[in-house]
Amino acid sequence: MNIDEQIDHLIDTRGGRELLTPTYDTEAYPLIDGLLYRSGGTTAAYMVLTDSGRIIVNAGMGYEAPHHKRLFDAVRPGPTHHIITTQAHVDHVGGVDLFKEEGTTYIAQANNQACQADDRRIRGIRMRTAGIWFDTLGTDARRIARENPGVSMAQSEPVPDITFEDRLDLTVDGLRLELYSAVGETVDCCIVWLPDHKVAIISNLLGPLFPHFPNLNTIRGDKYRFVEPQLATNRTLKALGAEVLVTGRAEPIVGAALIAGTLDRLHGAVTYVHDKTLEGINAGTDIWTLMREIQIPSELRVGQGYGKVAWGVRTLWEAYVGWFKVRSTTELYPDSSGAALAELVELTGSDAALTRATAALTRGDAVMAIRLGEAIAEVDGATTELATLMADAHRFLLEHGGDESFWENGWLRTQIAHWESEAGAS
Repeated sequence: MNIDEQIDHLIDTRGGRELLTPTYDTEAYPLIDGLLYRSGGTTAAYMVLTDSGRIIVNAGMGYEAPHHKRLFDAVRPGPTHHIITTQAHVDHVGGVDLFKEEGTTYIAQANNQACQADDRRIRGIRMRTAGIWFDTLGTDARRIARENPGVSMAQSEPVPDITFEDRLDLTVDGLRLELYSAVGETVDCCIVWLPDHKVAIISNLLGPLFPHFPNLNTIRGDKYRFVEPQLATNRTLKALGAEVLVTGRAEPIVGAALIAGTLDRLHGAVTYVHDKTLEGINAGTDIWTLMREIQIPSELRVGQGYGKVAWGVRTLWEAYVGWFKVRSTTELYPDSSGAALAELVELTGSDAALTRATAALTRGDAVMAIRLGEAIAEVDGATTELATLMADAHRFLLEHGGDESFWENGWLRTQIAHWESEAGAS
């Protein structure tokens, strides 16, 4: 196979949204025997061996850290010279306190504290909506607690001992490391480069699924992620010439040519969407048309199991132009579209509106059916007939492309369950 065929094979076989279901290794998994070990979880933690000790790269959620530590300790219990986090998300920093011991230095990029503060500011909405996508029943947490009695599972909010702006070179107990500042999922990302081994540990730098279109904005709630710094990060990573690329999910990607080609493919896909969106903005094309029409050409195909091209288009529009779409006076004021539709439903009658919604779903316009259904519910509540229609409309979306993206899949499945429950209760 040529490189493009290898990249296509990688996309088709590496896995998509299913990789976001936490998978826990039962033993520390040797990615490179005698050097690099993985402990899988919400996001994998890694242990890099030095001559006589170890470096921990990412420490998982607080409740996962006892599991990671037990697996790593079985290979080499320490000393832990350094802990390095590749970004400040909670599934990277949560176990730092458990891994820290006397003499351990925690290193992170200089924006670490700002990123942790951003997460704290919107903790409330994330906790309220977490059950849409994550196991809020604590199934894994309870199991890990049983397997590691008496070990702290507290979630860390750690402060780095050392931060760096652009690059930090280290020699630790016989091992050379270079840390490079990067922008990807966060503005405090860090590439851990082992120059003597040509290994780059990037975790979720370019998203937890690789190579997939980046999530420029997560629908769970997050700041917009800007494209130009991400593209620069992609180029920096390629310039290192890695022969092994270690990501936050799945097996490492091996082979310098394959890694470089995959990075080129991702760079090209993001650049294409970015440029086409700007063309549309400047030509006066509305945001909804651009979301429908901009598609990645086949030669730049990447997965869409995490970020989606249409969502990227919308985020790019709003990042460059803002929320005012220059279409309607009503955009300047609190949204009244739902109330306006409800007024029309009252005028025409719910039965007529439900007939229209059913016809919309029949012709495949599930979004129109849902919009009309929401207006009917505003007027009459969730009747059995309406709730059934709404469940069917969300199921239609799930079965026609909505099952690829982790975020879209979680939302649609939650809505199906909600409306099925409403149908049963009516």
